[in-house]
Amino acid sequence: MGRTVSKLDNAIKELKDLGIDAEAFPGDASDRESVKKLVEYAKSKGNVKTVIHAAGVSPHMADAEKIFTINAVGTINIDEEFAEVMNEGSCILNVSSMSAYMLPEANVPKEVYKLSLKDVDAFKAAANQMLQSVPQEQATGMAYTISKNFVTWFTSRMAVRCGKKGIRVVSISPGTFKTPMGEVEGEEAASFALRGAMGRLGEPEEIAKMMAFMVSDECSYLCGVDILYDGGSVSAMRAMQEDMQ
Repeated sequence: MGRTVSKLDNAIKELKDLGIDAEAFPGDASDRESVKKLVEYAKSKGNVKTVIHAAGVSPHMADAEKIFTINAVGTINIDEEFAEVMNEGSCILNVSSMSAYMLPEANVPKEVYKLSLKDVDAFKAAANQMLQSVPQEQATGMAYTISKNFVTWFTSRMAVRCGKKGIRVVSISPGTFKTPMGEVEGEEAASFALRGAMGRLGEPEEIAKMMAFMVSDECSYLCGVDILYDGGSVSAMRAMQEDMQ
C-alpha cells in the first residue's frame, strides 16, 4: 500500500523481476476509509497472516501536522482494522524509528497518547495543540520524534488487546539505513550512524532479514515489544552523554 502509484508500480516490477508474486493497492494509511478498503482487498486474497506497517514520513518530507497524522494515526488505522480480520498465529509489525528513543521518558505525553484508545479526533487535536507550542524550526523534528515514540507505545497497547486472540503485535525502531528515506535525511543522519557503536549505516538486507524473523513463527513468543535496530547509535549517544556529566 502507498499513496504514490508510480512508486508502487516500480516496486511491483522489481519484485516480479525477482520472481516474487506481488500486487499493489494505492491508498493512504492516515485515512480510515482507505485502510478499510485495503483490508477488504487483502481479505479477498485469502487469510491475512502478516502485516508490516512501514508507511511513514520523515522531518524533511512534510509539515508537523502531516507527519504526526501519517505516522501516528496511520498506525492506529492499520493496526485496528487489520486486527479485526486476523487469526491466531498472525503478526502485525509496526515500523518506528530510533528517534523514538530520543524523547526523555519524563517528556513522553502519555495522557495525549491515551486519547487514541477512545477518540482519535481528540487525540489528533491534542497532539496538534502540543506541537503548535514548539518553535517552528523544531516542529517537524518534534512531530517525527513524538509520532514514532507513539508507535512503540501503541504497539504495546495493541499487543495487550490482541494477544489472547493469538495475534502478536511488535515494532522495530531502525537506525539509519541505505534507503531512500535515509538519503532524504542526508548527512546529519549518516553522521549520527557513523558515530554509533558499529560506525556505519545499515544495509537494507539487514533490516529486511530482521523484520522477516520478527514476523516468523520462530518468534512466536515475541509480543508487545520494540526492537531497537540501529547499529548501537542510541547506545553510543547515551554513553557520550553520561561521560559528559
